[in-house]
Amino acid sequence: MIEAISLFAWFAAASGAPIPAVDPLTQPIATSRSAEWLAPAVPEKIFGKTYLVGFGGLSVALIDTGEGLVLVDGALPQAAPAILDNVRKLGFDPKDIKFILSTEPHFDHAGGLAALARDTGATVVASARGAEGLRSGKHAADDPQLAYGGSWPAVTRLRVMKDGEVLKLGKAAITAHATPGHTMGSMSWSWQACAGEGEGKACKAIVFASSLNPVSADGYRYTAPSSAAIVKGFEASYKRMDALKCNVLISAHPDNAGAGRYNDKPGACRAYADRSRKLLAKRLADERVGAK
Repeated sequence: MIEAISLFAWFAAASGAPIPAVDPLTQPIATSRSAEWLAPAVPEKIFGKTYLVGFGGLSVALIDTGEGLVLVDGALPQAAPAILDNVRKLGFDPKDIKFILSTEPHFDHAGGLAALARDTGATVVASARGAEGLRSGKHAADDPQLAYGGSWPAVTRLRVMKDGEVLKLGKAAITAHATPGHTMGSMSWSWQACAGEGEGKACKAIVFASSLNPVSADGYRYTAPSSAAIVKGFEASYKRMDALKCNVLISAHPDNAGAGRYNDKPGACRAYADRSRKLLAKRLADERVGAK
């Protein structure tokens, strides 16, 4: 388990303020998959000014825009110190992180956002529905995983972006893509990364995709009338992912995108959508059979 120590304690010590016994924003959320999700991974350059600073089972990306840094996703609460340490290992100052983009309001991707935003001064960016979940630190009422319960540290400094809206910072232009289904607030992000020294003259379209898995807590039924919007959301997300220009795919959970930490094979985003499309079709068919 990653040690739950935050920059907050360092700042408190430097200012002479009392150091809290525990940091409420990095208290571990224990799950049966914590060790797998937070398996240590060396920070890695993908292409141009895009890097990975996350873990074996949870992706976190870093973009150097030339006028500040952008982080994508925040993993679990206890992962925040390790994410910032990985940023430093690449030679960057975490205080240069201006924005943190959120893919979904679930604890495994949003749990660390509050600590990361506090320790860097960054603004968290999400969809309108995603922002609702981040503010509350709880699952939405229509979330297929609602019955799991639990909560994560709430985020207070937020910017809402719409589908198709572009976040511009320095040399980067990052586009928001609504990809509902796994949650109705899910958002994927894309940007162009251009070659650095020794990488030629090419530019590549990079997509950081939100989870598209049709998973749920026990008892949830995708065939229920109340789930119709969720199913339609998945269908819209498949079409959107199929149409995206995508030279490199980073998925919120790396194992969903294929082998390795990212997928730079042709058709990676379409294959990602097709994987979920097949899983959802099977889930719907199984539920219908079970209802007979």
